[in-house]
Amino acid sequence: MDHMDLTFGHFVNPFTDIGFKIIFGQPASKELLITLLNELLAGEHHIENLIFLDKENHSDSMADAGIIYDLYCLTDTGEYIIVEMQNRFHSNFLDRTLFYMCRAIGRQVENLREKKRKERELQTGKPETEEDDFLLSEPQENYGARYRLSTVYGIFLMNFREPGLEPKFRTDSVIADRESGKVVNPHFRQIFLQFPYFTKELKDCETLYDKLIYTLKNMQHWNRMPDALKEQVFHRLEELAAVANLSLENRIAYDKALDRYRVSRIVEEDAREAGWKKGLEEGRAKGLEEGRAKGIAEGRAEGHAEGLAEGQVKEKTAIARNLKSLGLSTAQIAQATGLTEEEVEAISNN
Repeated sequence: MDHMDLTFGHFVNPFTDIGFKIIFGQPASKELLITLLNELLAGEHHIENLIFLDKENHSDSMADAGIIYDLYCLTDTGEYIIVEMQNRFHSNFLDRTLFYMCRAIGRQVENLREKKRKERELQTGKPETEEDDFLLSEPQENYGARYRLSTVYGIFLMNFREPGLEPKFRTDSVIADRESGKVVNPHFRQIFLQFPYFTKELKDCETLYDKLIYTLKNMQHWNRMPDALKEQVFHRLEELAAVANLSLENRIAYDKALDRYRVSRIVEEDAREAGWKKGLEEGRAKGLEEGRAKGIAEGRAEGHAEGLAEGQVKEKTAIARNLKSLGLSTAQIAQATGLTEEEVEAISNN
């Protein structure tokens, strides 16, 4: 097992649920999240402000309440953003991310009035009362207008390799024409980040984007921020993510999350090692079986060849004797049977 996997330092582990929310999911850390999202969406979209939506209100049923995304945000320009940190592989992961995206898109139509209220609240910076909501309600729109969607971004930070994706760090998914690659609908965007494929060292990280990713991957092992991380965002991250700065409530929750993380990694390593040993044993057994079968086949072939050769020798000997009894010379018998003259003489003398 990699010693670094279970070695923890001065900062919270962002691959735990509580650690990720401490870094990105509380009001005090909103600027950090905005910085990360703007680096991920550079050249495509720029976020000035956002609010966290209460994800507990977005569960379809009681049974679904335990599998909802980590962060659900609304930007100041009306885009919805799902941000999830997934620590371990599970089956149908890509299907689940698609489900979350579709659910967020569907609610824009189902809760059109609520959507507009939240957008106004974000723009004005203050919550609205029911009376405000009634007074500001717009006239009923036509049928088609209610399907005008805001873009939904799904950002999935993954501490594992997903077999359904290309073996690379970042995968960007859009709805596009299969032949031309032209985007058909710009309102559906997924970004998958597979951290095991991010292998850059800090000295190779030239952009803020690379530095942020490098920090998220490695900060759990640090006792202080490296000197190379001079940007203001890392000073803020240092303040928020220091275990010593956590409130008593967050510290208790984080310690429990860390224990779960450690157990999870140990179980994963044990399963991997058990699978390796099983594969090795099965490989050895299969190799022995194949070797035994090959040996039997080669033995049969060799025995057949030897038996055939012996039979041919006996046949030639009998023919040579018959020809000798007919008075043919040694040279004539050798020519007729393919034996040497010495072999013919030996037969004649026996």
